[in-house]
Amino acid sequence: MSTVSKAVLGISALLSAGTVLGVHLQQRRVRERLHEGVIRDIERQSRKLENIRLLKEQITLTKQLEAERDKMLMEKGSQQS
Repeated sequence: MSTVSKAVLGISALLSAGTVLGVHLQQRRVRERLHEGVIRDIERQSRKLENIRLLKEQITLTKQLEAERDKMLMEKGSQQS
C-alpha cells in the first residue's frame, strides 16, 4: 500500500469515527432535553394543581368573609331599627 493510500484510509477512518461519535453525542443531548421537558411538564402540572387548590381555598374564605359581613350588616340594621 502506498503512503497516500494509507493516509486516505487513516483520514477516512478518523472522519467516520468522528461522525459516529458526533451522532452519538447529539442523540444523548436530544434524549436529555426530552427528559428535561417531561420533568418541566410534571412541575407545571403540580404548580397548576397547587394554584387550583389555593383558588378554591380563596373562594371558600371569600364566601365565609361575605357571610360574616352580611351577618354583621343585618345585626347592625336590626339594632338601628
